[in-house]
Amino acid sequence: MNNENPLGYEKTGTLLRKFAVPSIVAMLVNSLYNIVDQIFIGQGVGFLGNAATNVAFPFNTICLAISLLVGIGAASKFSLELGRGNEEEAQNSVGLAIDSVVFFGLILFLIVKIFLSPMLKAFGATENIFPYAKSYVSIINYGLPLMMFTTSFSALIRADGSPKYSMGCNIVGAVVNTILDPIFIFVLKMGVAGAALATIISQFLSFCFALSYLWRFKRIKLSKHMFRPDILKAVKIWSLGLSNCINQVALTFVHVVINNSLVYWGAQSIYGSDIPLSAAGVVMKANGIIISIFIGISQGSQPIIGFNYGAREFERVKAVYKQALTSVFIIGLIATIMFQLFPSQILSLFGSSNDESIRTLYMDFAVRYCRIFLALEAIIGIQMISSNFFAAIGKPLKGAVLALSRQFFCLIPLVLILPHFMGIYGIMFAAPLSDFVSSIITFLMINHEFKNISKLNSN
Repeated sequence: MNNENPLGYEKTGTLLRKFAVPSIVAMLVNSLYNIVDQIFIGQGVGFLGNAATNVAFPFNTICLAISLLVGIGAASKFSLELGRGNEEEAQNSVGLAIDSVVFFGLILFLIVKIFLSPMLKAFGATENIFPYAKSYVSIINYGLPLMMFTTSFSALIRADGSPKYSMGCNIVGAVVNTILDPIFIFVLKMGVAGAALATIISQFLSFCFALSYLWRFKRIKLSKHMFRPDILKAVKIWSLGLSNCINQVALTFVHVVINNSLVYWGAQSIYGSDIPLSAAGVVMKANGIIISIFIGISQGSQPIIGFNYGAREFERVKAVYKQALTSVFIIGLIATIMFQLFPSQILSLFGSSNDESIRTLYMDFAVRYCRIFLALEAIIGIQMISSNFFAAIGKPLKGAVLALSRQFFCLIPLVLILPHFMGIYGIMFAAPLSDFVSSIITFLMINHEFKNISKLNSN
């Protein structure tokens, strides 16, 4: 299998570029769904519209969490089994992934449909923001199962050796979304509902593009038995995607906690409750571009690491990890400089308010939030690469612990504690402090794992 599959013999640097670049493009394009919506809504509706998409963001992270649970889990299993030469097990992982994503997609749709209003309030929607958020989410809910399938299946397409096709799945939707957004928002005057409608049309096209790959797999043959439900095997696959899923689930909790904290502490500040919620959402959407690059590199490295670990080519495993780590650090450092030097220029793209006094307060808070909250952007990607590394080598529990270290164990407690001493600014300082602590935890866990790999290599 090593001689037949380029994952086993091509230079690791070449492989990482080959797999990571299309994955980065795919993730960037995927983030455009939210960013383009944010820009057009900000310009066409105003800062309350931006706040509404911030409140709606947890729905996307929940969807992504499930997608990664299934997609990264199945792709990791697929790569490991191909490395071991077990084609039938690799084949089954594809079928079980499709079964899983259809099941979870329907469940998520029904939950959002039934509990939309209480969920929006729990996610931080104020009285002014609620109507916009409800209009937006009630429409994009129809596209969440489609988004879930596309994201999950894209990971398998990459693992099969077709990263460019995986990239194309997302590009198709993003291009259409970018075209339809201004038409629905400005020409047809549909506001946030128009942005949501443009999104689900785009997601449907991406879904169709991804689904068509089912008949194009290179490493396995399509058969009926691969779709036979097997809960025990499905759970094993999900466990490999657990760290990625937990990272997104924790991100959802963080988002909800931060949103509610911004509303509560904002009401006690000069900014009020709506401005911090809107500004923080814009900052996170801008940062989403960088996070997309980190995730793209992480996902691009996954099939290479998984295949070579399964084939016991441990030096190649370590080489790919180190190359991915170097890449995210350099990109994160560049992003840190950009966010520190040009925050107002970046954030002004998303619009604000026609009221001069509100606009001044909005930009003051947004710039402060951007500079402080993203102060250690350079090291955020290190933890993401490392948690996915554990998933790729079949050690999901370690990956899950690492994924939780920043979001759940550090960030949430700090967001709840620091504002009692620093007011609303405490929320801003919580992020760099948690980034620093989690980077130390990451170093210790990876150093220990590399020692274990060295022992395996010597046996």
